[in-house]
This record gives sequence, C-alpha cells and structure tokens, in this order.
Amino acid sequence: MRLNNKTVVVTGASAGMGKAIVELFAKEGANVVAVARRKERLEELQASLTDAPGKVEIFVADVGSRESNEAMIDYAVEKFGKLDVLVNNAGVMDDMSPIGDVTDERYEQVMKINTYGPMCAMRKAVQVFKEQGDGGNIINVVSIGAMRTAAGAAYVASKAALVAMTKNTAYMYIPDKIRCNAIAPGGIKTEIAASMGQPNMAGYGRVKNVLAAAPEQGEGEDIAKAALFLASDDSSYVSGDVLVVDGGWIAG
Repeated sequence: MRLNNKTVVVTGASAGMGKAIVELFAKEGANVVAVARRKERLEELQASLTDAPGKVEIFVADVGSRESNEAMIDYAVEKFGKLDVLVNNAGVMDDMSPIGDVTDERYEQVMKINTYGPMCAMRKAVQVFKEQGDGGNIINVVSIGAMRTAAGAAYVASKAALVAMTKNTAYMYIPDKIRCNAIAPGGIKTEIAASMGQPNMAGYGRVKNVLAAAPEQGEGEDIAKAALFLASDDSSYVSGDVLVVDGGWIAG
C-alpha cells in the first residue's frame, strides 16, 4: 500500500473528485479526514469504507472559513497523531462573467472558497509540518482554467492565484522538506457546475468555443490517481509542479 499509515486531510470530500480521492487513499492505507459541508454524504462515504485498510474520519466544515480550515488540521492531528498530506480539493465555479460583469458578491464567494480557504489550510499545515520536523506534502486542485479561458474572470483568477501560491510554497519550504504541487483537471464529471447558477450569456458565448474543443469528460478516479502519485513517495522529488489531467484538452 502506497500510503500506509499516512494521515491525509481532503476537502470537498462528499462528491466527485474529493470522494474518489478519499476512497482511493483509504484503500491505499491512509487515515483520512474527509471534509465537506454535507454531513449525510460524508457519513455514507465513511460507512462505505469501513473495510478499507485506512480509517476515515469525517469533519463537517465550510472551507471558506479560516476557523474551519485550522480546525480540520487540528482534528486530524488529534485523531491520528500527525499530518502527512493536505489535499485542497474543494472549489466553486463562477457564472462565466467577463471582468466587466463580475459582481463583488460573486468575486468574494469564488475567491473565498477557491483561494482564501486553501491559503488558510496551507498556512496551518505548514506550521504543523515544521513542528513535526519530518517534512510534509500539500496538493492543491486547481484547473486548466488557470491556463486558458475555460470559465469566467473570477474563477480563472482564483485558480491562477492558487497555482502561484503552490509554486511559492514549494520553493519557500525546500529547507523544511515540505512539498507542494497542484493538479489541473480538465473536464471531469463532478457537481461543480451546480454552483454556477444562471450563466452570464456574454461570457458563456465566448467560452463555449473553448468548451466545445474538450475531449470526453474524465472521471473523479482520474484525478484520484494523480493525487495518489503526488501523495506517495513515488513523487518524492516532485515539488512546485502543476500536473495537468485533461485528456489532452490544453494541448490543442
């Protein structure tokens, strides 16, 4: 098992990519704290993995909150005695608005969950890793939207900021043996579109040509396998990287 006895925190764990990551990591021996807002979904996930080699604990939280991000890290250390890996997977879409139409409310919502929340979790995790003294590992789920216009201005800005934060963290903490990488999914079957609401038609009209070039959608398991590589010792010399998992979409 590639993650035997590692302690991992995974946000956005109740569905889609986060759920797939929790399932695979637990089967690979990790003790996982699964974080999301929907308690009933987390309980179902936990119950489905009772026979897995790794143990799953649930933590109900709003990842846009500093207090919640810090508390989930403390909970993992309390339950399992340490933290080895943080996976910032939770995220929301914008409504495809170009910059001229972005509202303060939408911008604040997207940045709070996609950028501020992961920053708070990373800040807390780094402090724990340094106290433990044996390194650590952060994986941020970003998007190919950070590299090309596949969404609106707020969303692409939030993910580009997280890419920059990933690279900065990787470099800053080399002396502490703390690795930090990102995964940039393309079109994956998730529930994130439900957070979009009614799309801005002007923005969608521009973006739809990019979306039309996308290959068949991938599965959450495709992202989970990439996360497993980055979480395991197989990637011990990989840090500051953005692993694109998009079926070749961005290559076009």
